[in-house]
Amino acid sequence: MDPAFAALRADIRRTYDLLGGGRARRVVNCARSPGVQAVVVYRFGRWLRARPFLIRVFLEPFYLLGQFLVHALWGIEIPRSASIGPGLYIGHFGGITISPDAVIGARCSISPGITIGMAGHGERLGVPVIGDNVYIAPGARVFGRIRIGDHVKIGANAVVYRDVPDNAVVALDPGFRIISFAGNATRSEKADLAA
Repeated sequence: MDPAFAALRADIRRTYDLLGGGRARRVVNCARSPGVQAVVVYRFGRWLRARPFLIRVFLEPFYLLGQFLVHALWGIEIPRSASIGPGLYIGHFGGITISPDAVIGARCSISPGITIGMAGHGERLGVPVIGDNVYIAPGARVFGRIRIGDHVKIGANAVVYRDVPDNAVVALDPGFRIISFAGNATRSEKADLAA
């Protein structure tokens, strides 16, 4: 079996196993799940990249239309150039953005409102490499050239910009703190503040 279709089968199976109800209800809910639809389009795009030119010319418009619809209707942006292992689960839709260069391991769960993106400068410029069995809660931001270990849970609204070891739980530090009193001031305003 083609690796893209084997991964898709694992994605759908994982969603099917997590849904409740009888067999018919699970099948229907899988088919109408925005997460499954997004994963189908993503895996189709990955499969299509490795096909001969004539097949790509014929099928590329279908992929582009599917990608557009998933992004426009469900707010899920997963470029086919991202590397994602089998068993991807997207529980809910909306505001999901994954960098084209991101690497995500097997059996990961992604929630709405998350960003996995590029950040940094010079040698630190890059995107995350995320291990296996990682859960990313709603609103989390994971960015930069970092490594997220296996079996990690990233809490809601957490901002992760440093490496996270295996088996860790990352949570948003409650509250806030002021890190600068002149962070947005112009040079003349900073001079006035210093005086």
